[in-house]
Amino acid sequence: MTMNTLPIQELRTLLAAVASHGEQHLLEVESDLQQTAFLLNEAIEKLSVSFMKIHELIAQQHNLLMTSGQCNEAMTFALNDYEQKIGDEVNSVVTGMQFQDMTNQLLHRTINRVNGLKELLRELAEHGYDMDANREHNDIARFLANIHETFDNSSHALSGSLRKVVGQQDMATGDIDLF
Repeated sequence: MTMNTLPIQELRTLLAAVASHGEQHLLEVESDLQQTAFLLNEAIEKLSVSFMKIHELIAQQHNLLMTSGQCNEAMTFALNDYEQKIGDEVNSVVTGMQFQDMTNQLLHRTINRVNGLKELLRELAEHGYDMDANREHNDIARFLANIHETFDNSSHALSGSLRKVVGQQDMATGDIDLF
């Protein structure tokens, strides 16, 4: 092995190692993000069901009190008022939990970014193996500049498609935009 081929072999090994380790880490990140999305969806679903059940039980209690004949007109008015206020609060909580939609949009965008980075790393790995150890240093410099340009183009394309507003339509008081 000549002096010129040793740095080229090291560069090839480095590019392949960076790509391999980077892709492994990104697979873990993607898995964590998907699990986060699943857990968030499950938690919001359970909370929504629980709040609706609370509202239903209060309505049942209200009906029992009203049909028992133990309520005078003032108590009936107060119970109706409380039932309405509790119903409004439960609806407000359930509506407020619609942040799940925005969070899912963010998680999806983040997963898309991870997939874009994995593609960049795959490209780095592919370029790392097609180098000829006998190339001149100028050829290698052009090769590395080409990789850099490819990364820049891919990164700009990825960023451009992901720089969108995350929004929720018709949430209690109107539209909500994030970013």
